[in-house]
Amino acid sequence: MRYRRLGRTGLEVSRLGLGTMQWGEAVDEHEAHDQLTAFLDAGGTLVDTAANYSFGASETTLGAVITKNNCRDQIVLASKAGFRSMPDGVRRDASRLSMLRQLDESLERLGTDHLDLWQVHVWDGAVPVEETLATLEHAVRTGRTRYVGISNYAGWQTAHAHTWLASRPDALTLAGTQVEYSLVNRDVETEVVPAVLAFGMGILAWSPLGRGVLTGKYRGGIPADSRGATPGLDRFVAPYLTPECASVVEAVAKAAEGLDVDISHVALAWLRDRPAVAAAIVGARTADQLRQSLASEDVDLPEEIVQALDDVSEAHR
Repeated sequence: MRYRRLGRTGLEVSRLGLGTMQWGEAVDEHEAHDQLTAFLDAGGTLVDTAANYSFGASETTLGAVITKNNCRDQIVLASKAGFRSMPDGVRRDASRLSMLRQLDESLERLGTDHLDLWQVHVWDGAVPVEETLATLEHAVRTGRTRYVGISNYAGWQTAHAHTWLASRPDALTLAGTQVEYSLVNRDVETEVVPAVLAFGMGILAWSPLGRGVLTGKYRGGIPADSRGATPGLDRFVAPYLTPECASVVEAVAKAAEGLDVDISHVALAWLRDRPAVAAAIVGARTADQLRQSLASEDVDLPEEIVQALDDVSEAHR
């Protein structure tokens, strides 16, 4: 595994990160242990979770396997806060009260006294952004996290957050932003990527396989055991089960055939080497699926294939 700095900070992360959104639900502790072991064996360091993943069970499961593997010092531990579970569902809450409460709960579940990276999960228009950002300052000042970042912010929101923090007495730097980015969703290239490049931040890309469609599993229809066929999760996949996305998938499959590699390796290699991308965060239900994604580290795309994929996916920019 090769490594990169997250933006212009000193924080080094593996180019592929381990996502744990399904841990505690679709991924039990035994399978999570196997995944983390496979990830570490491959040289991976960045492990990403969030306070609201599986209603906290993701962090509980991750904390248990970190303790079992005795590997806290081997990983870059990242989590997020900003969504709050309510009786009527989940809602945004990036207030100081909620954020710090979630941070302390995360630390307890993870079995650690600090995070390496703490991120605001989502922009909350109901809370003054200065309150949210000052909470990041407080978390660093009190030693509960080493670096801070944001997630799912628009371009102007990213610029505002970075500029406000940088102008403060502590001149705290936003290390990066976590956003959805793939060959079938290049929306961030319009405003977020230019902002990130201008301010020296790094991108952590979630769903780099286009919510699963860039694995090729949906080319012949919707498999019965896939998220696309699972009530509740089907809405997550549906936006990418379109003729336009299918044409991108076919182009990726053609490139993969020519290179004699897995289709997912082409999609991950393309995303991994985009400007400002520090890491692509990959999730899996099994350790074998994860190993398949990690093998993309050995794939480097020829420039002509990169250009061809750029062209065919231009409509998703």
